[in-house]
Amino acid sequence: MSARLTDPEQLKELLGIPFTPEQTACITAPPAPQVIVAGAGSGKTTVMAARVVWLVGTGQVAPEEVLGLTFTNKAAGELAERVRSALVRAGVLDPDVIDPDEPGGEPSISTYHAFAGRLLTDHGLRIGLEPSARLLADATRFQLAARVLREAPGPYPALTKTLSALVGDLLALDAELSEHLVPPGELDAYDAALLDTLAAARLTNADLRRVPEAAAARRELTGLVERYRRAKRSRDLYDFGDQIALSAELALNRPEVGAMLREEFRVVLLDEYQDTSVAQRRLLAGLFGGGTGHAVTAVGDPCQAIYGWRGASVANLDDFPAHFPHRDGTPAARFSLSENRRSGGRLLALANGLAEPLRALHEGVEALRPAPGAERDGVVRCALLPTHAEEIEWLADSLAHLVRTGSAPGEIAVLCRTAGDFATIQGALVARDVPVEVVGLSGLIHLPEVADLIAVCEVLQDPGANASLVRLLTGPRWRIGPRDLALLGRRARLLVATRGGADGPGDDTQARLAAAVEGTDPAEVVSLADALDTFLDGAGWPDDGLPFSAAARVRFARLAQELRELRRSLADPLMDVLHRVLATTGLEVELSASPHALAARRRETLGNFLDMAASFAALDGEAGLLAFLGFLHTAAEYEKGLDNALPGGENTVKVLTAHKAKGLEWDVVAVPGLVAGQFPSTKAREAWTSQAKVVPHALRGDAETLPAVGGWTSRDMKAFKEALRDHQETEELRLGYVAFTRPRTLLLGSGHWWGPDQKRPRGPSAFLLDLYEHCAAGHGEIEAWAEEPQEDAENPALGADAAEPTPWPLPLDAESLRRRLAAARTVRAHLDALRDPRDGRRPG
Repeated sequence: MSARLTDPEQLKELLGIPFTPEQTACITAPPAPQVIVAGAGSGKTTVMAARVVWLVGTGQVAPEEVLGLTFTNKAAGELAERVRSALVRAGVLDPDVIDPDEPGGEPSISTYHAFAGRLLTDHGLRIGLEPSARLLADATRFQLAARVLREAPGPYPALTKTLSALVGDLLALDAELSEHLVPPGELDAYDAALLDTLAAARLTNADLRRVPEAAAARRELTGLVERYRRAKRSRDLYDFGDQIALSAELALNRPEVGAMLREEFRVVLLDEYQDTSVAQRRLLAGLFGGGTGHAVTAVGDPCQAIYGWRGASVANLDDFPAHFPHRDGTPAARFSLSENRRSGGRLLALANGLAEPLRALHEGVEALRPAPGAERDGVVRCALLPTHAEEIEWLADSLAHLVRTGSAPGEIAVLCRTAGDFATIQGALVARDVPVEVVGLSGLIHLPEVADLIAVCEVLQDPGANASLVRLLTGPRWRIGPRDLALLGRRARLLVATRGGADGPGDDTQARLAAAVEGTDPAEVVSLADALDTFLDGAGWPDDGLPFSAAARVRFARLAQELRELRRSLADPLMDVLHRVLATTGLEVELSASPHALAARRRETLGNFLDMAASFAALDGEAGLLAFLGFLHTAAEYEKGLDNALPGGENTVKVLTAHKAKGLEWDVVAVPGLVAGQFPSTKAREAWTSQAKVVPHALRGDAETLPAVGGWTSRDMKAFKEALRDHQETEELRLGYVAFTRPRTLLLGSGHWWGPDQKRPRGPSAFLLDLYEHCAAGHGEIEAWAEEPQEDAENPALGADAAEPTPWPLPLDAESLRRRLAAARTVRAHLDALRDPRDGRRPG
């Protein structure tokens, strides 16, 4: 094609963007392999789009010879729109002659998974994949895994989790094996050898004893993974993990496929490359790397590599020059983008200080610079409050003031480390008439209206779901006190003892309980739901002398009967089950009857959750409750590609986790919960030495970047745990960096001393102390800073003067309640007046 551009200045004038020298160097680099380390807010999407315009406009490549890959459909759509708009502005594309069904003459831009799917469609037969093979939707994937578990012959003595949790574990292990291209047989052989080694070792502490337990459970889970994979193959199905693994096999074993693609796409753009997995890297390197010298441009930021827990390997970005060398073996070029045009200079100074240890770990990462003239822009405000409740009040008051003084709610976000505080934050903002939206499935399931519904479903599906049953028993509907709850636990343990061979309750209770604890089969789980059933008429349970209150006996019986009735419909379609639970528990009615603004918001929340459930069910007409609960467990724990919800376009304050905020920006960002142990979190990453669903580090494709176990002594295990903690600290540092680089103008950070139910004070985390020092140096404002409690101080939230807990479900207001009770008395009086004097009965 003819050249339209000859000078970078023409490109700047054409696109109307004053590119920095860094950006210009990346845009105009020769068509050869290169990696761009793009800092937060440095305009990586703009640079990628401009690079396409430059290569096309200078005649080096045709538009249809460009391939762009990113992770989400939204990101792919944005990149495609940027590229197309730029090409139209350059006069390369005619905006009036675009046929969406025949997009010839345009770049091909899609997600990594969509590209892999196309690869298998076009070339799958080369590795024996039938053309009839179909991609599994999430609903079908969970439903098939649930079916495999139900039909597995067993026994599986090492797998002691609930069925719904095992569904998630099965799929997690299957996905991780695919992400690292590890055959199940190799994993089974590794664990078998490990068990042989550990049989001769002295396992002197609990951490060491968990290793053979995890290995034994992983061998059983691996067998289930193989059954699940056979089930997929027999149905000509494959999932997202298989899609990448099979595509990598195709790329590595069929070099002619790579040759064809390199001929078709002379320029390749890889977005968010730090988030690619080992399998994705081997797929891409097999097609476009490995010494071919192909014109691949990868863009990413190792400081924002926050998805290591779901398979991403930041080493892919660091090692790109070696994986994609020039034809002569010279490593690919490395460029950097460091001018941030999003945030003010005072905000960037905070982020740079936080990221200093990260810059030392990764080559090519430079400190962020503000745009010219923005050096003094941006404000940080921090606060340390005495209690968690006061922190939430401070946060809500601050945001309400911003909204009242002209800030658009849609330009404000609250980023939390976990979803645990979502309900409290939502309630505080609604109480101040601030429109608010909780983003994503993982956020919804922590709100009380949804959590109650899920708890009932878990008890129905699994009688051993004791935590969910306790939530129901101690909730506002059944209001069981701690004494009766403890007695119910004692009866549950007696049931286990009875199954172990005793005839029933008697005087030797303590002896039988001890025997039960000592010799019980691990599958013989203490079940509070089974204990509930003993309160039904005809249950046949003799009096064991436990002093339950009369009210508790009645409520236990009513709940047991309710659960029994609901279990009869478990085989019904998912949405029928959910609506039946709502009707039986009265949760929907409770919310509809309340005039509170928060109740209205929670009705919307419940509706959003049911919409998500309906979408899940629509993907597979046979989707059942077990599969759905497995899906929810996985979404809550990992958000592993399941929860793709993004903030909507409504003008509302967005409440979401810091992980979901990556790639987004707002004028104002609040980060609460900056307390010791919470953010940064000190909770260790799931270790393969204690979790069956995690592949051992030695088998992973990124093993060199992960802690290794030096041996099987207590000293070795201690060193391994410390290395894991160090690894976790780095992960948390990246997450904090992401959170603190989201705001354009204002960052609010807060913490507290006393949590809602902690007996020991928490205090500020390292992140909040960084904010404090930043503000104290004159770059922000310290709005409150509570003194550390005395050594003998008690948590005011737990004391006698503690405020009453917020009732749930939300109560009627006092006047409405008075009117309803008066109406009820009137009706009863009228019915009493109509009694038949002959038999005293009311009319039928």
